[in-house]
Amino acid sequence: MIPEVIVNEEQVKKLLDIGEAVDAVEKAFRLYALGQCEMPPKLYLDLPQFNGDFRAMPAYIDGVAGMKWVSVYPKNSKYDLPTVIATIILSDSTTSVPLALVSGTYLTSARTGAAGGVAAKYLARKDSSVMGLIGAGAQARTQLAATKYAVPGVQLVKVYDPRRDMAEAFSSDLSAQLGLDIVVVDSIEEAAQSDIIVTTTPSRSPVLLKKNVSPGTHINAIGADAEGKQELESELMLSSKIVVDDMAQACHSGEVNVPLSCGLLNRQDIYCSLGEIVAGIKKGRESDDEITVFDSTGLAIQDIVCAKLVYEKARVASSIA
Repeated sequence: MIPEVIVNEEQVKKLLDIGEAVDAVEKAFRLYALGQCEMPPKLYLDLPQFNGDFRAMPAYIDGVAGMKWVSVYPKNSKYDLPTVIATIILSDSTTSVPLALVSGTYLTSARTGAAGGVAAKYLARKDSSVMGLIGAGAQARTQLAATKYAVPGVQLVKVYDPRRDMAEAFSSDLSAQLGLDIVVVDSIEEAAQSDIIVTTTPSRSPVLLKKNVSPGTHINAIGADAEGKQELESELMLSSKIVVDDMAQACHSGEVNVPLSCGLLNRQDIYCSLGEIVAGIKKGRESDDEITVFDSTGLAIQDIVCAKLVYEKARVASSIA
């Protein structure tokens, strides 16, 4: 059976407002913490012969069931293609009838940015005004837009990327668009002197060190999404309040996976999930001096609530047309 609504990539970009995505993802974290959705672990199909992998991510939330089929092919740039390519199918949870087929490539970037925005809302200091970005790719763009929505006090952005042309293009594109002062800096150390730091690299060795991070900083660790990836020095993690999106998934493939596997970190060192904070089960930031880290691996519930939002807006748009 063919879904009644098919939404392509360009339509998703027009329909999915980043602020609406932040609100939808915040709701998803709350429902997850309250046990009101279903989300089995993501399934990996590793294809090392093609230097990539596929991931199947099913979930039920808020009246719909769905699955994202997503690939991560780091060498796709040589084909002028995105590293991450995704498709999402939504079904009615009562009848199982397919409702929509939604392009998930931009949506994946947006929902990941939205999670970072939610984390900053609850974990960054209330007076945060400076944001540092380590990495200036597609994910950095949605992280910035979502954080600006969730933490309106952010005014200055420092961006570092070893590909300086990428950082310059980032600054040029987003300064006027978001009404922010975005400056390109020459080192990670400069970018790290910020109230909120976001790392969006594919690194397998730490790029952000403890000595470069000031008390009171909030960090969104976004890049580690598979075993062996690590952006933050283990000593930095040990001195921080660690919040994950999902405990099992983070321990397997998030920022905590390397220090856990090396025995430098224990599960008991992980404070809680972001959903528990959003739902009021746990406290978020408790002092202006503590360093907080959000370990984001990306959850299927984020994809499904955003895809549902796109589906509903697409239906309204088609009825008006």
